[in-house]
Amino acid sequence: MNKIDNNAAVLRTAEIITIGDELLNGQVVDTNSAWIAQHLGALHISVVHITSISDKPKAIQEALRQAEERADVIIMTGGLGPTRDDITKAAVAAYFGTTLIRNETVLAHVEGIFRRTGRKHMPAMNIGQADVLANATVLFNDVGTAPGMAVERNDKYFAFLPGVPFEMKFLMENRVLPMLHGMHKNDVFVYNTYLLTVGIGESHLAQQIADIEDTLPPFITLAYLPRIGMVRLRFTSEGTDMAYLTSVTNSFKQQVVERLKEYIVSVDNVSFEEVLVQAFTTAGITLSTAESCTGGAISAQITAVPGASQMFHGAAVVYSNQAKMDILGVSLDTLTQYGAVSECTVKEMAEGAKRVFGTDYAIATSGIAGPSGGTETKPVGTVCIAVAGKSETKAQTFHFKNDRTINIERTVMAGLTILWDMLK
Repeated sequence: MNKIDNNAAVLRTAEIITIGDELLNGQVVDTNSAWIAQHLGALHISVVHITSISDKPKAIQEALRQAEERADVIIMTGGLGPTRDDITKAAVAAYFGTTLIRNETVLAHVEGIFRRTGRKHMPAMNIGQADVLANATVLFNDVGTAPGMAVERNDKYFAFLPGVPFEMKFLMENRVLPMLHGMHKNDVFVYNTYLLTVGIGESHLAQQIADIEDTLPPFITLAYLPRIGMVRLRFTSEGTDMAYLTSVTNSFKQQVVERLKEYIVSVDNVSFEEVLVQAFTTAGITLSTAESCTGGAISAQITAVPGASQMFHGAAVVYSNQAKMDILGVSLDTLTQYGAVSECTVKEMAEGAKRVFGTDYAIATSGIAGPSGGTETKPVGTVCIAVAGKSETKAQTFHFKNDRTINIERTVMAGLTILWDMLK
């Protein structure tokens, strides 16, 4: 794999294999696969299978055998560290019938990392990180000690990467994706386009556009990607004429936009939070939050969007009644008469946040997320949300279920939806 074969086979499909018992027992969530799949999609390479396997040589070799049968590109992450449970290289060497050799450039890099951290002696186990497959191209890892490796066999392309997300991303962006782009020859194009809807359930949405979906040609598929409070639609088309694919797919997308216009939030592949940040920034208006039961979850989602500093001023997490009074100016009479979980209280919280942070809008939440704390009149899942705008404050009470995590997610989404409706 030292040079690109311009007559290489068409690269159309990929398989991602993640290694680690921690993935299988739930200690670590696999975020690598989603990230890799998105970036392969940009090259029109479709992921056909994602597999998580244990740190066992037989599992690794069997996963590679199956992947090689059904995919053109195989990307494996994990098991390249220095400890005894990192056995990927040995298992892969056996699979390819090759050996491991020591790469002096990688060894010098690993030793340099230890020197820069002020440690005089590098553990002997780290020397083994410089051992690479004899038949591989080394994917040099500038940001870590474990190099990646790339192998070509029978017009199949293999990349072996560390499982640490920031190291994997560096190697994908700087080594693997450029390599695949240079090798990539595909006479079939894939076009994806998206819609984001809020305020309509998946089944109701599908019912409203069933006649449009029935008329889609065979080369266009429509996928429903639901989340709490929203549904993303993805139109995917495949063919040899990209201009034609784009034109026809967008014409069907426009039919759906016209049918669902009151629920359409975005016609791009963006999150609801990104839409809100952009809308506020474009309009030159600002937002703050006053959160009790959501514990800062709303502000966290807003501030995760790049550029949020242009429209978001601040947040107050006010769990106790005293904090609601001291920070936001909620009156003792309101709390005594109506309680913390009431529309009257969240209205005062939202208006207090507007005042304290000097914003045009504010969201406030207060509720009983669970699993305990409910009463006969206010059971677990009771949540009050208010949004204070430029000229009015709206409040609404919701009755969710008993799952704390889902109750918080629903509250966040409900608050953002009320904000969006008021903004419209």
